[in-house]
Amino acid sequence: MSDNGPDKKLPGEEKSVDEPVEGTDSAPGAGLEREDAQPDEALDTVAQVPAGVHVIQTRKGMWSDGSGDTSGYGRIVRSVELPNAGLPSEGWYTGVTGRLLKLVPDALVRVVFDRGELTFFVAREKLTEVMGQLRDDAQLRFEFLPSVSGVNYPDDEGAELHVVYHLQSMTHNRRLRVETTAPDDDPHVPSVVPLYPAADWHERETWDMFGIVFDGHPHLTRILMPDDWVGHPQRKDYPLGGIPVEYKGATVPPPDQRRSYR
Repeated sequence: MSDNGPDKKLPGEEKSVDEPVEGTDSAPGAGLEREDAQPDEALDTVAQVPAGVHVIQTRKGMWSDGSGDTSGYGRIVRSVELPNAGLPSEGWYTGVTGRLLKLVPDALVRVVFDRGELTFFVAREKLTEVMGQLRDDAQLRFEFLPSVSGVNYPDDEGAELHVVYHLQSMTHNRRLRVETTAPDDDPHVPSVVPLYPAADWHERETWDMFGIVFDGHPHLTRILMPDDWVGHPQRKDYPLGGIPVEYKGATVPPPDQRRSYR
């Protein structure tokens, strides 16, 4: 039997505890993979964030703008919005939001809670700091980034390009979304590859499809389109393309020349 006793384990071996660990401001050391997992009530900072809806765009018709909409739904008027029901009083959402605000007081531009999902909108200047705290802080510990994607909202003035990061905490079994924006005339966002190496090819694809430049990326190149391709195909202003079709002496123009699709 070892001198350490039957209850002792070597560094690197999984340990378990029945009580919350003291001193959670530092990340766990060797052999403490699960000891920083705190119950939801252990997050002692309560966040106060305003609820409300952010309208990005107002659309008329179903699929296109103007007289080209022959679908019969041309009179429909609807808003493209970011809903926000406000943070619930139960669960981990309020505690995690408050913890991040304690670590980076001016981190959040907007907090959206909808359908049980939490999204932090972060200014791009604060993105690296926020992602680092979300990864390293023992009370947060969102150590896995499975996806990075882009979105284009042409009518969201000054924030036409969005980058969305999906995070997961293996330690606390939580999921979180982080979103940042950039304008059309300055499509630059800091790369998170130094923090989350798994973001490497995701950022390449987002650059390829949306034209968002990830500053600090180790090798930002196209990943789907040829290197000499002009434009970024998933942006809303990208033409649909196609070729004219001749039918019984008449010529049917390509889709992007027939009507103004979104």
